[in-house]
Amino acid sequence: MSEPLNSRIALDLVVAADQAGQRLDQVLAASWPDYSRSRLTQWIRGGEIVVDGQSVKPSYAVHAGEQVCLRAEQQAHRPDQEAQAMALTVLVDDPELFVIDKPAGLVVHPGAGNPDQTLVNGLLHLDPALASLPRAGLIHRLDKDTSGCLVVARTDRAHRVLVEMMKDRLIARTYLALVWGEVIAGGTIHEPIGRHPSDRRRQVIRPDGREAITHYRVEQRFAKATLLRVQLETGRTHQIRVHLAHQRLPIIGDSVYGRTGAPGGLSPEQRERWQQFSRQALHAWRIQLPHPLDETQQIEAESPIPQDFQDLLAVLDAQ
Repeated sequence: MSEPLNSRIALDLVVAADQAGQRLDQVLAASWPDYSRSRLTQWIRGGEIVVDGQSVKPSYAVHAGEQVCLRAEQQAHRPDQEAQAMALTVLVDDPELFVIDKPAGLVVHPGAGNPDQTLVNGLLHLDPALASLPRAGLIHRLDKDTSGCLVVARTDRAHRVLVEMMKDRLIARTYLALVWGEVIAGGTIHEPIGRHPSDRRRQVIRPDGREAITHYRVEQRFAKATLLRVQLETGRTHQIRVHLAHQRLPIIGDSVYGRTGAPGGLSPEQRERWQQFSRQALHAWRIQLPHPLDETQQIEAESPIPQDFQDLLAVLDAQ
C-alpha cells in the first residue's frame, strides 16, 4: 500500500525470540514487506530507523525484546521530476502496476539534454504516488527510439517483488526486430556485453562484460531483410542491438550499431521508405509476468506494431 504524498511513516517492531541473531535489515525486510530492502537500508543508515533509541548499522545482529522504531518522511517530490500531462497508452491498469505502451521518440528518464517531457514526467502525472518510488516505479527501460511495453510498479511492495522477478528472469519480454539480411533459422546469442572502452555511449561484446543471452526466431522473411521475434533472457543496455549486430544482422535504422546504407536491389519506393524511417526498427511487442502479489494471476500485455514500423514492413513485402 502506498502512503499519501508528504506523509510521515511511523512503524514499530519488537524483535521476536526466533529473530534474535539475524541482521537488522533482514528482519525488517521480512517484517515490513511493503518496503524494499534497499530503502530500509537507507533509512537505517540515515538514522530514521533506530534500535532501543540508538542508531545502528544494517548488519547489526538484533536481540530478542529490542524495540525497532521507524520514523521517516515519505519522499513525495524530486526537483528534477515534475509531473507533466502527456498522452500515455496504458495497456494494463492494476492497483499494483501499470504496463505502458511507450511510443518511439519518448525518452524514459530525465537527464542531460532531456530535463523534462520524459516518460517519468508523464507517469508522475498519471499517478502522483509514483514520486515516492525509485525511478517513478520503472522496473526496466527502453531506448528512446524503441517502442512498446514497459512495466511500472505502483507500490513499494510491488516494486520490490518486480525487481526480484527481473533478476530471477521471471518477466518474459518479446520484441520484434527488423534486420538487414536473410536469416535461415533462429538461434541463441550468448555473448557478454560491456561498455565500449573509449565511447561511453556504446556497448560492445567483451570477455569481461556481463552475461547476456538473446534468443531469436524468424517471424517473416523479405527479399533483403528479416523480421525476427526476439526473447530476452537477460537485460543489458542495448542488448538486442549489440547482439544482432554481432551476428551481422544489424537492425534497420539503428544509427549506432547498424549499417550506414541499405543493401542493393531495393526498389526506389523501398529505398525511399527506408530513408524516411528515422529510428531503429525494434519494438517491445509482448510482456508476460506473474502478478507481484498473486503468483496464480498472470499479467500479459501486447503492444500493437506502430504505424511507421507497419509501413516499412508493407513496402519491404511488396516484391
